[in-house]
Amino acid sequence: MSSKEIIERVGTLLDLAGVLVIAGGVVVATGYFLYRYWRTRQLVELYRPYRRTVGRAILLGLEIIVGGDIIRTVAVSPTFESVGVLAVIVLVRTFLSLSLEVELEGRWPWRSRRTRSAPAGSDQPG
Repeated sequence: MSSKEIIERVGTLLDLAGVLVIAGGVVVATGYFLYRYWRTRQLVELYRPYRRTVGRAILLGLEIIVGGDIIRTVAVSPTFESVGVLAVIVLVRTFLSLSLEVELEGRWPWRSRRTRSAPAGSDQPG
């Protein structure tokens, strides 16, 4: 087996791992959500943690899939066309990741939790 074939298979395995992380994260989060709902019957309080857990699984899976794309593109077929396609894929996935991060955390990823602005009328520094 040539090195290009090995690299191609590693990229494919990373794609599979990313999909499994996303699917597994959704299944585990849903199971935990249903278990907690069955015990507490408090849907509203459980929704946000469920959504956050699913979002984190998606973020991790996307990162792994991007790694597979990078390995395949750079190591196997580094043409201008393939690098351009990779750039578009990475931009789209980065936008998705950034959007999910903002949605889950309620702040930009580069801002620490301390620098969030305090609510109006609050005595806490922003």
